[in-house]
Amino acid sequence: MPEQHRPVLLAVDDDDHVLRAVRRDLSHAYQQRYRVLASRSPAEAVRLLDTLLDRRAEVALILSDQRMPGMTGIEFLAAAAERFPTARRVLLTAYADTSVAISAINEVRLDHYLVKPWEPPEERLYPVLDELLADWESGYEPPYQGIRLVGHRFAPATHRLRDLLTRHRLPFRFEEGTGGEADLPVVALPDGRSLVRPGHAEVVEALGLSSRLSHPHYDVAIVGGGPSGLAASVYASSEGLATLLIEAYVPGGQAGTSSRIENYLGFPSGISGVDLTSRAVTQARRFGVDVLAPVEAERLSRAGRACVLHLSDGKEITAATVLLSTGLSYRSLDATGAGRFEGAGIYYGATLTETESCVGRPVWIVGGANSAGQAALHFAKHAGHVTMVVRAASLSHGMSAYLVDEIQADPAITVMTNTHLVGAEGSDRLERIVLRDGATGALRTHEAEHLFVFIGARPRTEWLDDMVRRDERGFVLTGPDLGPAAELPAWDLPRQPLLLETSVPGVFAAGDARAGSVKRLASSVGEGAMAVSMIHRYHSES
Repeated sequence: MPEQHRPVLLAVDDDDHVLRAVRRDLSHAYQQRYRVLASRSPAEAVRLLDTLLDRRAEVALILSDQRMPGMTGIEFLAAAAERFPTARRVLLTAYADTSVAISAINEVRLDHYLVKPWEPPEERLYPVLDELLADWESGYEPPYQGIRLVGHRFAPATHRLRDLLTRHRLPFRFEEGTGGEADLPVVALPDGRSLVRPGHAEVVEALGLSSRLSHPHYDVAIVGGGPSGLAASVYASSEGLATLLIEAYVPGGQAGTSSRIENYLGFPSGISGVDLTSRAVTQARRFGVDVLAPVEAERLSRAGRACVLHLSDGKEITAATVLLSTGLSYRSLDATGAGRFEGAGIYYGATLTETESCVGRPVWIVGGANSAGQAALHFAKHAGHVTMVVRAASLSHGMSAYLVDEIQADPAITVMTNTHLVGAEGSDRLERIVLRDGATGALRTHEAEHLFVFIGARPRTEWLDDMVRRDERGFVLTGPDLGPAAELPAWDLPRQPLLLETSVPGVFAAGDARAGSVKRLASSVGEGAMAVSMIHRYHSES
């Protein structure tokens, strides 16, 4: 994004030494996404804010010293709040002034205060600012001169690009286009370039989001950027291993599509999947993880003791170890005509992308597990009404009790149990669905424009062929589930496979694609962390 269109981070301090240090640390961590400005006096800073206001710039965060001539930091932040009320405000203060800072939290709605010195910034500065900026970004209204996506609202190609930009947390404006399918969708970039019907990789490359390989050979290559893969990448890289994360779409996996995660430890008010996983990606990159996305792993082979990953972009990656954390793909809806409307009224887990389109409109959700329940509660806040189509006799058959209670208490949600969706109808987009009563077999047709499907998933492991042993459903077998090591053709070590090790030495599996795993976010994160300890053991043996 051109520098003049980036949101601003403003630092204000009359001490040149402190101001240089603040600007240095802000630039080091945030200059790719923000424009870092600095001012030596509050009066000068007020004039700068007025200029930014006239230019319709966005200010995301202001960090101000407390003791300055002519105007205190609290007085300056109060003046700044009048001009940019949504900007996050941080007071930089000496230890002796902490009582002043605490009282200012209520006086000027101060978001945080930091005591000088803040070294090391990785521990005392960046975690605070990361959280404040993530909160600011969640309500950020992008300026019109930012990224624009022009297309047809119910066209699958447009939907896929909207989802891509949303999952990357990139501010953009959607505009309904007037051209034909050969001309749309178009991604108009702030630098004036226009990408006509681009692929995902083209968009990521144009926006400067693609990574470069920084190692000729990796200690560990992780295939799949869901919770288990992200956790493993953070732990592996933080412990000194050269780490590569390969993701076929956007890091985050299915967790990244969840509208609200309410039972993950440490987030009592819940957190969206996009927020949680994007923070994990930021954390991984800070530790030096190379992230390749969107790129698919198409084949796994061996070259001596090394593993070789053959990628969809033609690259071949070598690594001492590989972690398979490929996760699951949503199962397709088995209903007559449903395939015609994927991305044109029928969506698989893409709840956040379509929220705006559903405001005040009826929404249908197929499925009775936790992901369906979370989606129903999310849309109940925006849609005209939400109807859940559930095959089972009750929600409690496959859903956590806390979600069942919330759904039953919400008047905006209707649950149709013992009901099957058997047909989808419409012209160029979904217009009607056909339901069958499981008890009587009676068919009923309902008008429907927005249908979200959560009916289970299958492991993304087809590309492995016979390289590693899998069960009859495609889940990767590990540890004791493999049986005696002597019966494994590729096994050449004088020990049994480790708990998360596959039938190939040095190839591990974690998360939902592993046979016997608990399909929960917390357990996937735990398995990713545990896999790293086993990778260390494997390295020590080699």
